[in-house]
Amino acid sequence: MELAELIGLRPVPCGGLLVALTRRCPMSCAHCSTGSSPTAAGAPDPARLLGFIGSFGPQDRPEVVMLTGGEPLLLPELAARAARLARARGSRVALLSGMFFARGGRVPDRIMRTVTALDHFSASLDVHHEREVPRADVLRALRAVLDAGVPASIHLTGSGPDDPYLAEAVADVHRAFGPGMPMLVNEVRPVGRGTGLARATPAGPDGTSVTPCALAAWPVVTFDGTVAACCNQWTVDRRPVPPHLRLGHIAEDDWQTVRARSLGSPVLRMLRAVGPQRMHARYGTGPAPAGYCRSCHALADRPEVLAGAARDAGGRVGAVLDRLSTDQQLAAGPAALVRRMGCARYAHLVESTGERKPAAADPPAGAHPAADAREAAPPAAVASLTAEERSRR
Repeated sequence: MELAELIGLRPVPCGGLLVALTRRCPMSCAHCSTGSSPTAAGAPDPARLLGFIGSFGPQDRPEVVMLTGGEPLLLPELAARAARLARARGSRVALLSGMFFARGGRVPDRIMRTVTALDHFSASLDVHHEREVPRADVLRALRAVLDAGVPASIHLTGSGPDDPYLAEAVADVHRAFGPGMPMLVNEVRPVGRGTGLARATPAGPDGTSVTPCALAAWPVVTFDGTVAACCNQWTVDRRPVPPHLRLGHIAEDDWQTVRARSLGSPVLRMLRAVGPQRMHARYGTGPAPAGYCRSCHALADRPEVLAGAARDAGGRVGAVLDRLSTDQQLAAGPAALVRRMGCARYAHLVESTGERKPAAADPPAGAHPAADAREAAPPAAVASLTAEERSRR
């Protein structure tokens, strides 16, 4: 499974499931949206999580399961079990790692066993991660992943489209792998520890435009087992979850129940089709709060907006609206989604444009000779960020 296919599925309601395996992370990067750290508490109960994944049916399952964190590879055995179980049910499995294990360019045996159970592996790369794991080591470890036959990509984060770090890192990746290494390029958002690092966010839509929310498409198993309809960090962390964004809990509900709630919710259908600010403009009696995601959370206190959504997006009409919006976003392609939600200047990189360079083209400048896959002690001290794990506004 390549990155473009993974991102391309993002607007599909219940086309994927995001699973936060743990809030812990052996690094403490300054931009972390989840506030992860070596001692951070929070993780779904493993038995209940595996039971939830085991409830997938051959004709009723997410197309892809994305394992995230914190750092999911702090629990390599659980990640591997979850991956094998999901794949046995017909889902494909991807994992995003902050690469804490990659010092020296090695992929320890315990990590490689998990990686080879996946359909896609993504590595986070940014200036904050590089303070703890050098870029050359990350790229060398990625070469080992590719050599093991697992498709891979890089989730690259910078301060904005003009950040020279992004240009330098992209050039370095292309030197190492050629244009065949896909990259999802994002910008630091003002969430979690990144609040003080992110630049001021421009004003969002004025409410008259249609701005579909792809973040409300995939259910999210959060750190306490609650299943949320949205991966915005406010939603993941807030308790209680706003009622219109709560789909259940893995201790009580199976995948079929969660999927039915997501697909059948008039509010979620409208969010996926037109976005929260358009909903306020159409049905509200007062102005929407500033900010895209804030206006979504505010729906819990706007009964007239919820009633309008129920009236217009219930039944077959709402199902058709949901499908048409999804079809339009699928037709636009993954790069269009990244232009809207990630770093627009680099959106094209989500799709590989050629063959990857063979291993002989490595190492990149400054890298040392290849290391084998021996066990490596993790460093003393972020959870990687994705567009799906950050606030859009």
